[in-house]
Formats: sequence, structure tokens, C-alpha cells
Amino acid sequence: TVIRAAILIQNWYRLTMARLEMRRRYSLSIFQSIEYADEQDQLQLSNFFTFMLDHCTHPDSVSQIFTSPSVSQVVDEDLCLTEFEKKIDVPDSYYGPRLSFPLTVEDANALLHAFRNEQLLHARYVLQLLCETRRVLKEMPNITHLSTSYSKEITVCGDLHGNLDDLLLIFYKNGLPSEQNRYVFNGDFVDRGKNSMEILIILFAFLLIYPNDLHLNRGNHEDYIMNLRYGFTKEVSKKYKDHGKQILCLLRDVFSWLPLATIIDSKVLILHGGISDTTDLDFLNALERNKVRDHIHVEVILFSLKNLAIQMLRSSFCYLQILDILWSDPRSQNGCTPNKCRGGGCYFGPDVTTKLFEKYNLKMLIRSHEFKPEGYEISHDGKVITIFSASNYYEEGSNRGAYIKLNPELIPRFVQYRVSKYTRRQNLRERVGTIESSALKSLREKIYAHRAELTSAFAQYDLNGTGKISVNDWAAAMESVLQLELPWRMLRSQLAQMNSDGEVDFMSCFYDLKIGQPIKEVQPALVETLCRYRKDLEIIFNVIDKDHSGLISLEEFGQTWKLFTSHLGIDVYDESLDKLVLSIDYNKDGHIDFNEFLEAFHVVHRLEKKAN
Repeated sequence: TVIRAAILIQNWYRLTMARLEMRRRYSLSIFQSIEYADEQDQLQLSNFFTFMLDHCTHPDSVSQIFTSPSVSQVVDEDLCLTEFEKKIDVPDSYYGPRLSFPLTVEDANALLHAFRNEQLLHARYVLQLLCETRRVLKEMPNITHLSTSYSKEITVCGDLHGNLDDLLLIFYKNGLPSEQNRYVFNGDFVDRGKNSMEILIILFAFLLIYPNDLHLNRGNHEDYIMNLRYGFTKEVSKKYKDHGKQILCLLRDVFSWLPLATIIDSKVLILHGGISDTTDLDFLNALERNKVRDHIHVEVILFSLKNLAIQMLRSSFCYLQILDILWSDPRSQNGCTPNKCRGGGCYFGPDVTTKLFEKYNLKMLIRSHEFKPEGYEISHDGKVITIFSASNYYEEGSNRGAYIKLNPELIPRFVQYRVSKYTRRQNLRERVGTIESSALKSLREKIYAHRAELTSAFAQYDLNGTGKISVNDWAAAMESVLQLELPWRMLRSQLAQMNSDGEVDFMSCFYDLKIGQPIKEVQPALVETLCRYRKDLEIIFNVIDKDHSGLISLEEFGQTWKLFTSHLGIDVYDESLDKLVLSIDYNKDGHIDFNEFLEAFHVVHRLEKKAN
């Protein structure tokens, strides 16, 4: 009897754990699918910028929107430190770190202490730090070569994405950078998290103190257009209102000078994304990396000004090389194919890895760029390692972060961690529930933003107009519109109601959601369009808003909107938009706060709102 009871308990436990793991996995799949779909939208935005230029009466004047001011317009490089010291006062009331150059370890420790206590570094010191960082980076090669003979181990970190707590935890566990404790940070320091600026300041400070011992590779998020979509531009503008424009302009230049890759002992290649069947390390080492700024987005625009086809850019060896090393992902199948999930870079198989290794006598490729639940993943028979250092990336408890320790024998040792603020007080079921709830919330918002298309797709299966269709047809319609490659049949119970006959009430997908809007009289089609393309419009308006004031004229707004809807083939009445825009011009000065305007059009969860 005791044995039977033990077996029953064991079976129950295994079944419970298997169900929790299934829920965790599909929740992470939802997060990742939505993330990649968002990246596709981001890359497609470049097509609109080209369309915008092609349909403007004065393309030369419009082109100035997309080009950043030259460095000389921001500050004279030779007078960087003294100019900012003269022009920007630091008041006596400022109680944060006061930096003097050249920096010392004491300065770095002061920064760490200040940021732990949520203090801001004054704008004068930020600008001086960026100028000094640019000066040091300009002296560095495109591909940095390191040797383990100078230290016992080298630590390699992956994406941090603005999560300061992860960086502080790495330093706590692994020690601060020094001549005896060398680091390589493999890109994507910024965006998504709320402390991207603090991470950059810390990394740049240690770079200035130990330029031979701390090394930075560029990631796909060290990019002007990416920063507009994923939060870094907003963060800087919010934290440094008076000097945000100067800081952002300098950062754009600093990012363009970040090295592209690191090679350890001529055997281990470290770069952010991956490789392709055309990757040429000699070519990458020789190109002028600062000329390839903002990856492909702005280059599309500038090439179109010269009346060259977009295809010429895409076939350009230089830009494809950069795109591949920053955006590509490994896969288990042989070959090299376009990365359709992300919209940029490629998928590279084991044969592509083997070919590159044979050509350059390499042993290992360490890359980042991809979320991994355990913080790392080994693929291609141990030749490719993905390292991801941002824990709790999608949600509290969603994943661990990790870093790699490489010894002189180049044997990797993985150190995992998770910043735990709340998860320690939760059991496994509660943690999975939190992750699942957040993932489904994001998915429902995605579904509602495509309401019109989904309703049309459902109707094609509902020939009798009953409002009910089979589970298979419902799943097919969802995938045909959203193209997220999710297990829709499994997710059905979380997203839509089913009747006693086993048919899905497809309109129930939208029951607990609505779109917030500033005035009730607006056309539903216009509201849905604004909700769906809110992120794209925010980026476009931010690009036009050269002084980062957050304001745009009614004329600019109207012209951009007409071009955008024309590009997408959307039919929205101009009168409806005019009425809406005029209602937002509260002080009647001919300008609107476009961020506030767009924020009004977001998905509201009815049940969640009632609970609050």
C-alpha cells in the first residue's frame, strides 16, 4: 500500500511538473514570437522612409531629417572636456559623483555607488565621458585580438538590455574589471530595460580606466533607429531633458565606433549575432566601421536619395556583412537562409560554421543576441555558444542570465544567476503563472490590434454566419493573420470560448479588450489603425522631431500620416483624422505632443481595469 501510494504521488508530481513546464515553454514562445515580429516591423520601417522620400516634393530637405548632425556641430573634439566644463555648470545642490579626467578606479566605484542608490550622473560628466570614450574607441581596430596568457581567465557577457541589476550582480559574483580580471561585453547594452544609460556609463568608465582589459562589441541595439523603438531614446530624453539632444547625438557617434568582434588566442571568435556563408573577417577588419552607422535603416534612405534601387543596397557586400554579424542566428539544419523571423541577417547551419572555422583556423564562436531560458545554449556540436546575460528578460522569473569564463585552455565554464526581487517569495506554480499571465496579456494586445483582419479571416470559415467555427479553422485563421508560429490549438482555451458542440466563438477573442481613445467620435477604423501602428508612428515622428521636443506641427503630422496610410494601402478618412488632431491641440498653437497623442491609443484590458 505504501509503495502504491508513493508511485501515485510520484506520478502526480511528474504530471504536475510536466504541465507547468509546458505552460512555461509556450509562454516563452509567445514572448519570443512577438519580439521577432516586432523586429520585422522595425526593419520594414526603412521601406516607408524610402517611400516617404520618393513621394516628397523636396526630397533634399526631407533627407536632412534622417541625417544626424556632424560631430563638429555638437562639440569640437579637441576641446571636448574643457568646452563642456565651461558651458555646463554643476550646481552645489548636485550630490552625485564629480568626475575628473583621466578617470580612476575611485571614480568608477563612486559611479557604482551612486547608481545603486538611483542617483543620476550630471549631464556635464556624461558628455565628457562620451567624448573620452569616443576618443579611445577611435584608436581601436574593428576586430580586437586578445590573449589569455595575460590573465588566468577572460569573462564574456551577453545582452544586458538596460538591466543594471544584472551588471551589478555579475561584478559582485565575478569581481570588477581590472588588469587581472578581463571582460568582453558582447553588445546590446541598451534598450528595453530602464537603466541603459547607467550601464553605458559604467562600461565606458571601466573602458577608459582599463582600455586593454575591458572590451566592448557592438550589438544590433547600438543603433539610432532601434533606440527610438525600444526605449533608450526616451530614457535619455527623460533623464537629461536639457542636454538630451547632445547626449543622444554623441552616443550615435560613439556607437558607430564600437568594435565589431573580438578574437581570443586566434581561436575563439566573439561577435553579437552570427555569421553567414559570405562572412569575411579580413574584409570586416578593413572597412570603415564608423561609416556604417545605424546599420541598414538610414543607409536605405540615403541611397534612395541618389536614385539607386534598394536592391543595390541589399546586394552591397559591406552592409550585408554588418547585418549578418549583428542579426544572424544559428540553426541545426545545414545551409544559410534569410532570417525571416527577425527580418534581417540569416540562419546559419553547422556546415557554415565548419567552413568559417576551417578558413580561419577557429575553434569556437561565442555569440549573444538570442534569449535563452537558462542564460546560455550550446549548438553545432559544441562549436557555437549563445550567451545571454539579462535575467528576467520577458518577465520576473522568465529566465536566468549567464556569463562565460574562458581559461587559457579555452574551456568554457558557465556561471548562471537570476536577480531575485520578488520570485524568492513565490513557488514554482506562482512564478509560471506570472510569466504565463504576462505573455497572454501581450498576445491578446497583438490579437486586438489585428481585429479587423482576424474578423475577416474568421468570416471566411463561417459560411453560415453563426459566429462559430471549428478549432482547426480558428487556429488556421489566427496563424494566417498573425504569423507567429504558435500552438494555437493549445492556446485556444486561454484566448477564446468554446460551445458545447466544440466550436469556437471567434469574437470572444476580443471580449475583454478595448482600445483607449481620447474622443468618442473618432472612426473605429482610424482608432484601430492608430493602435496597431502606434510604435511605427512614434518612431517616424521622433525622427522628424529633430530637437527632441516631443512636439510636431499639425501640417507635418498630417503630411506624414497621409504618406504612411498611402504606403500601407489603408483607407482612412482625412476628416476623421483632422477632427482628432485638432482636439489634441489643446493650446491651439498649431503643434501637438505626439507621444501623448499616440499613448492614448493603446489596448485596455477591461477585466484588469475593473480589478484595479
